[in-house]
Amino acid sequence: MARKTAHDDPLAPLTLAVGQEDLLLDRAVQQVVAAARAADADTDVRDLTPDQLQPGTLAELTSPSLFAERKVVVVRNAQDLSADTVKDVKSYLAAPAEEITLVLLHAGGAKGKGLLDAARKVGAREVACPKMTKPADRLAFVRSEFRAIGRSATPEACQALVDSIGSDLRELASAVTQLGADVEGTIDEAVVARYYTGRAEASSFTVADRAVEGRAAEALEALRWSLSTGVAPVLITSALAQGVRAIGKLSSARGGRPADLARELGMPPWKIDRVRQQMRGWTPDGVAVALRAVAEADAGVKGGGDDPEYALEKAVVVIARAARSRGR
Repeated sequence: MARKTAHDDPLAPLTLAVGQEDLLLDRAVQQVVAAARAADADTDVRDLTPDQLQPGTLAELTSPSLFAERKVVVVRNAQDLSADTVKDVKSYLAAPAEEITLVLLHAGGAKGKGLLDAARKVGAREVACPKMTKPADRLAFVRSEFRAIGRSATPEACQALVDSIGSDLRELASAVTQLGADVEGTIDEAVVARYYTGRAEASSFTVADRAVEGRAAEALEALRWSLSTGVAPVLITSALAQGVRAIGKLSSARGGRPADLARELGMPPWKIDRVRQQMRGWTPDGVAVALRAVAEADAGVKGGGDDPEYALEKAVVVIARAARSRGR
């Protein structure tokens, strides 16, 4: 969902793509290349990194051709260009060559700002590609992706997709494309749940498994990864609660075969085997402590606290300690 300036001709002499969202930067390049090849199928495309663009290289690439071929020159991470190469680029900007489109990808910020300012001063076509760190931005992106492919999706479906996939725009865009290809009519929350909700649940249960096994560091790492990818905190507290309750149920049950216990406790046999391995360090008091921690975390993520992330981290640490309560 890159934002563009009013001057939006992809074949303008200079396109400046600014930001750190890789998908949007790549799309800015693809749009220019597609427009150039629509005008001339034999367009030559040169895609360069700073170490490939040495002093003098740009002049060589943009020198007049006997065949007057159209050319697109892409410079990635322009903020990292050497001082001498920046001089070459600024010199070129003052007198751009015909039939050549230069695309500068710049992260923004203070580094390399002189080149950024010079490109803007000559009237570059600018495409903003900011990193989407807010859930609301990713939600808007998903909505725009559905509009772009001419499909209708309910607000609940868009939110469910963000909750399930997380912060990776490439995966979100791919998910929208897949749903658009596979599903007829309006895409609703039930469809998204059928395709993708299991991913968020899987990451939530990874947090819970590591916590009830007493592996605090790994549980915290999994927790931070889950939150950074957009997993809803309520899914994590639910998984923690299920993990601790399973420990409590199995520890109070009579011994027996997994199949018998599965029927008695309402768990699949494979889960009986897993919980047996996880419960070795637990005591009844530890289970009680862990359940209180889960309840406090659940209240914290549902509005009872100021920092849901801290509430979850605290619960994970308490559960991991409780998992090692036997033998203290």
